[in-house]
Amino acid sequence: MDTTDIFLYAGYLLIIIGAVFAILMPLIKSFDNPKSLLKTVIGVVVIGALFGIAYSTASGDIAAKYAADPFNITPEGAKMVGGVLITVYALAILAIFGIVVTEITKIVK
Repeated sequence: MDTTDIFLYAGYLLIIIGAVFAILMPLIKSFDNPKSLLKTVIGVVVIGALFGIAYSTASGDIAAKYAADPFNITPEGAKMVGGVLITVYALAILAIFGIVVTEITKIVK
């Protein structure tokens, strides 16, 4: 094991520690104000519902070359990827719509 491997593992460890702190610290802070935690839970539920709708509309069709080696994509995996993509597209469109509405309201004021 040379120094490159050591630094890679150290980087992985720091990313994991950062992710844990990024998730836990806002949760700990939100116990002071439970209403903010409720807003977070509502947001997570809405995104989960959006993913559920996207997953149910996604297709599980796979081209023959992706079903074989070396890819071995299953219909369930293809449907999951399709659901995630549709969710990302919907959230991106929603974000762009929000930006446009915000800018229009700034112009009107």
